[in-house]
Amino acid sequence: MAPAPLPAAAVAPSVDPALGLVTVMGMEGATETRSVDLPTETLLGMHRELLRVRVLDARMIVLQRQGRVGFYGAATGQEAVPIGCGFATRKSDWVFPALREQAIMLVRGFPLTQFIAQVFGNSGDVLKGRQMPSHMSGRSVNQVSWSSVIGPQVPQAVGAAWAAKLRHTDDVVLGFHGDGATSEPDFHAAMTFAGVYKTPSVIVCQNNHWSISVPTARQTVSATIAIKGRAYGVESVRVDGNDVLAVYDVVNKACDKARAGGGPTFVEAVTYRIGAHSTSDDPTRYRSEAEVEKWRQRDPVERFHAWMVAKGLTSDARRAELEAELDKEVIAAIKEVEPLPNPARETLFDDVYAELPWHLREQRDELMRTPPAVPHGGGHG
Repeated sequence: MAPAPLPAAAVAPSVDPALGLVTVMGMEGATETRSVDLPTETLLGMHRELLRVRVLDARMIVLQRQGRVGFYGAATGQEAVPIGCGFATRKSDWVFPALREQAIMLVRGFPLTQFIAQVFGNSGDVLKGRQMPSHMSGRSVNQVSWSSVIGPQVPQAVGAAWAAKLRHTDDVVLGFHGDGATSEPDFHAAMTFAGVYKTPSVIVCQNNHWSISVPTARQTVSATIAIKGRAYGVESVRVDGNDVLAVYDVVNKACDKARAGGGPTFVEAVTYRIGAHSTSDDPTRYRSEAEVEKWRQRDPVERFHAWMVAKGLTSDARRAELEAELDKEVIAAIKEVEPLPNPARETLFDDVYAELPWHLREQRDELMRTPPAVPHGGGHG
């Protein structure tokens, strides 16, 4: 069953932000609904990061198809949300992502090699191989791992925002989830707590129209996702999630409001998952190519590139050069990371207790006296 078409109110901004659609660029990208006052350096940075995610995802999918990594979840068609949000945050802010927001950490300075090492799960992975691929996190950029369960990171994000408020910092916490998570109890708990305690949080729903194979129209009859925030007393905004400038504008304002003590904001980013849910998914079994093609015409990468060209800030030739440069960077990072050995066996006992209990010390010592069952090496495990 195909998802219901966007409401008529979505084609232009409405007086009601929960029912309208905040946009900056026209659907074709070359035009704009309103002007943007951002430094050229920032715009070029957004352009580069959008292209980098697209290039990186393509390479990682190839690795999975070749059997060199086990799993990957690409952000194809949804790149504008993580990139726009990444540019809207400060270094001290915290991020609680879902599956398609991992690129935020790259925008915020996380090393590409460590990002890729997490997909391999080898000794270059700061998580020591303990999470499945596409569950990146890192203390260096204040990004917390998610668990693959639908929605639990949202109350965690609100809790972290409550902690920031109690500590009297001006840090903001971003919590992400998909449209399907709004039908989960964790969403209700998070929104209730955020509304009651006025936490400095920005809760972002990427409405990509599909909860894996379930279309939004079959998992909720709410007019929009954004309007759900009203029931919790949380200011809610609906934004064009394929418009990186609109995403940045909405999230930046929400962060400013939260820092000033204005409480939480709930953002519905209307977007579309052009690719498969993950490398384990076959989307042709539940949706039509015609539907996908319609959304390809709103591709956030192509749309922003067209806008940048119209502004005289880049060109098709410069884009081709940049994509080739980014591809070389990704290939070089893969070549550096893939040969790394698996995490050391003794790290199995790290990071659980501040001081290792006696019985685990005995187990660790026994493990280290036992030769590995297979040669130590590779990096594919």
